[in-house]
Amino acid sequence: MVQKGIDICPKCGGVLKYYDSTRRLVRTKHGRKNYILIQRLRCTKCGSVHRELPNDILPYKHYDSEIIQGVIDGTITSETLGFEDYPCEITMKRWKNH
Repeated sequence: MVQKGIDICPKCGGVLKYYDSTRRLVRTKHGRKNYILIQRLRCTKCGSVHRELPNDILPYKHYDSEIIQGVIDGTITSETLGFEDYPCEITMKRWKNH
C-alpha cells in the first residue's frame, strides 16, 4: 500500500502505473459504512500491485483514521456520544496497545 500521490514502488523503486480500482469499506461516526474507490497501481519494473490509500485511511484498518486517533488520544471512549456502540471495546483496547 502506498499513500495517495506516491508513484514509486516501495519494493524496487520502479514507476507505478494505474492498474484498476476496487471498493473499500470505511466505517465512520455513528456506525455509518461508506464504500470508497481505491486505485490499484502496478509497478512497471517488478510487477507488484499496490493500493493507493487516501491520507485519512490507514493501511489494514476499516475505521476512519480520525476515529482511531481519537481512541488512542483518549477523546473517544465507549461512552462518547455517537460512538457508544461503535467501535467495540476490544478493538479500542487493541488500538491503544499498539
